[in-house]
Amino acid sequence: MKRGLQFLLLILSLTVFAQKENADTAQVVIPDRHNSVEAQTKPYVIMISTDGFRYDYAKKYNAENLLKLSNGGVQAKAMIPSYPSITFPNHWTLMTGLYPSHHGLIDNFFYDYKRKQSYAMSNKQNAEDGSWYGGTPLWALAEKQGMVSASLMWVGSASEAGGKRPTYYYPYHEKFTPSEKVEKVVNWLKLPVDKRPHFISLYFPEVDGSGHHFGPDTQETETAVHLVDNAIGELVQKVNALGLKNVNFVFVSDHGMIKVDGGNPLEIPAMLFNKDKFDYYNSQTLLRIYVKNPAEVKSTYKELKANKTEDYEVYLDKKLPKYLHFATKDDKYNRIGQILLIPKAPKIFLEKGKKTSVGKHGYNPKEVPEMKATFFAWGPEFKNNLEIDEFQNINVYPLIAEILGLKIDQPIDGKLKVLKEILKK
Repeated sequence: MKRGLQFLLLILSLTVFAQKENADTAQVVIPDRHNSVEAQTKPYVIMISTDGFRYDYAKKYNAENLLKLSNGGVQAKAMIPSYPSITFPNHWTLMTGLYPSHHGLIDNFFYDYKRKQSYAMSNKQNAEDGSWYGGTPLWALAEKQGMVSASLMWVGSASEAGGKRPTYYYPYHEKFTPSEKVEKVVNWLKLPVDKRPHFISLYFPEVDGSGHHFGPDTQETETAVHLVDNAIGELVQKVNALGLKNVNFVFVSDHGMIKVDGGNPLEIPAMLFNKDKFDYYNSQTLLRIYVKNPAEVKSTYKELKANKTEDYEVYLDKKLPKYLHFATKDDKYNRIGQILLIPKAPKIFLEKGKKTSVGKHGYNPKEVPEMKATFFAWGPEFKNNLEIDEFQNINVYPLIAEILGLKIDQPIDGKLKVLKEILKK
């Protein structure tokens, strides 16, 4: 199959995931924002997320630009996503330094029993309502300390989460090509020094869309990797041509991808269909159960445990492994539910009559290595030719705050000491 046809198929497939109808493509600019005199002297950080870019994709598919740039800077063997290894929770973890249970985005969709409202990532009103998002995102931290920021489509960036939107941002849509996004970043960096953002967050969805639709081990996913890799090469080349001092790049992903057994899905236990007693939320790689009568939690757990198959585990949320930080004591917003059904990869839960995608994520990355994400970094602030071991994604936040000279003003889960070794200073 010729590459041109592959590319066409990729673009056609991605329209399934794109939110193209009536999308608002205009930039939003918050007026009367300026860099302080001190902020103008600070480094620049461009933080790039490519959704679903599995930890091994760069080498697997020979992403030439990313390999060259990261070989000259810092490469992690892998970055460990927070649990569950799902898009919205992990993008907000990267941007706040908090586990999903602590910042509140515990899934791409959930119900808040205190608010008596549902959140769904596809709901524009939810996505732009900052009251759903805990923590202080890096752009809000920067803006509060006199540093201008900008964001292209990052989760939560069109909301007032943390008290401040980025000075420059776009409501989420998927009409821009990767090259168009590159141009917008470059144009931000051409602004006068008092208006120029020092922290920029940028998001690419193409690799995730291809991985879901075709699977991780396909020509279509390879094409998507090259599409983004070419955009990164173009971005670096054009930014370098501006002649700015101390521009640093951090390339991350939120999770990996695995081909699932969609042809033989697990059945959801019939007892859960009793809506008078239970609510359940099925991400397919994780099924969360809310028992409406707290006195029935233990008996429900015992019944589910007694009737489970060998293809999944049943946990009381307070008994989930501590390292996942997804138990009762971690659940700051009471959104998780009391019982979790966790399928063993590549199994998924699927309602009868419903379809699923070829590739998925959400599993425990400790048990399913295909869930692991990518971390590369390069620029004047980073050491050269350095490979580091795996680390948890909560630690990216304090790293970037350190580079930008920002003071973290509230507790986070990430620790600077984990990644401080990769900085030259």
